Amino acid sequence: MKLGWNLLEFINQIKGGAIPSEFIPSVEKGFREAMENGVLSGYPLEGMKITLLDGAAHSEDSGAYDFEIAARDGFRAIAKSCKPKFLEPIMRVEIQSIDEYTGIVTADINKRRGIITSIDEKSGRKTFTAEVPLASTFGYISDLRTLTSGRASISMKLLHYALVPDFIANTLVT
Repeated sequence: MKLGWNLLEFINQIKGGAIPSEFIPSVEKGFREAMENGVLSGYPLEGMKITLLDGAAHSEDSGAYDFEIAARDGFRAIAKSCKPKFLEPIMRVEIQSIDEYTGIVTADINKRRGIITSIDEKSGRKTFTAEVPLASTFGYISDLRTLTSGRASISMKLLHYALVPDFIANTLVT
């Protein structure tokens, strides 16, 4: 699945005018709004596919807002049964240090749920490249400087999103 924010694939398969065509955009809008608040602790939903198959409208009492509400209520009623999962940002981390601190740096990356993808050496300096969850990087610069007596530098950039491990996700759901 290609990741992006608030990807909604909305498929209208209403036949015979069960829902008047002017109300279909309101149904889609209701699902988009529901995605923004998600089903897991209010976090936004990454993406979903909705197929609108049937519905009903009353010629005198139905309005566009009624269909937005119905879509949001329908989302809430079914969303948890779809087994949604948390995603977290994963950072590409590069740390430059001297050989003396190799053990300390690798141990600290592991402690932060990081995965070292390479260790290169050039001119007596080591460059560690790792994938580390963003949540584990807060305060990392000062921690790294303390661990290496100020002899390390770090850079980070967003790499991708990955599933949050269950042992952490279970602490996030309220």
